[in-house]
Amino acid sequence: MIDIDQSTGKYLYAIIRCSEIRVIAARGIHEDGPRVYTIPYRDVAAVVSDSPCEEYESSRRNMLAHTRVLEAVMQQYTVLPISFGMVAPDTATICDQMLARSYDDLVSQLNDLDGRIELGLKVFWTDEQFFREIADEEPAIRELRDSIVGKPAERTYYERIRLGEMVEAAIAQRRDADSERILSTLRPLAQALITQPILTDRMVVNAAFLLKREDEARFDAAVRDLDAQFGTRMLFKCVGPVPPYNFVNLTMSWS
Repeated sequence: MIDIDQSTGKYLYAIIRCSEIRVIAARGIHEDGPRVYTIPYRDVAAVVSDSPCEEYESSRRNMLAHTRVLEAVMQQYTVLPISFGMVAPDTATICDQMLARSYDDLVSQLNDLDGRIELGLKVFWTDEQFFREIADEEPAIRELRDSIVGKPAERTYYERIRLGEMVEAAIAQRRDADSERILSTLRPLAQALITQPILTDRMVVNAAFLLKREDEARFDAAVRDLDAQFGTRMLFKCVGPVPPYNFVNLTMSWS
């Protein structure tokens, strides 16, 4: 029998399909690395650790502790991850106001994610020379650039602004073409795809894929093939499996 203090605050990590109290082989968030365990309601459960009812700083240490618990849970269960920093006041609140209230929705989301994993993919252009090549390939850009070479900056102010806009548009057009070439290859291998914002000038793709666990090897092989096709011009970074944050919609309310 696991002895649990029902009245303390509970830091929340995830929802899983589980009908009993179980200890998870991980250390929880907070400085003393508390025990991680489940709080069940019918056949679903919240994964928690005891915690003061306080706001957690988004430090590297805290974020890693949160992620490591999720990674441990993922080894055995389908996971609905809960965003970092959620603390419920006690066990009754979790059972009554979260698990019971949202039971049907939680079961539906667990069913949707059974046997699925999330993989992240980021792709980057690798060389500054690539941007110059784009400019050289566009006659209008090349003509405008050559026309202002050697002229004082104050006399060509607007031409330089126009040149920057044209180069930016050409880069965006090339990014769209390269991105679609990559995503059109990988999209059929996934159950769902979400594109994220482009974060740097060199980034071409920033995406999350939900796929069947048994399709992971095929997906990895497809990414390696694309890497070989683009050669040294691009860098592919694939991350995962990770908790399916991008494909889960959990809302929390203690009122």
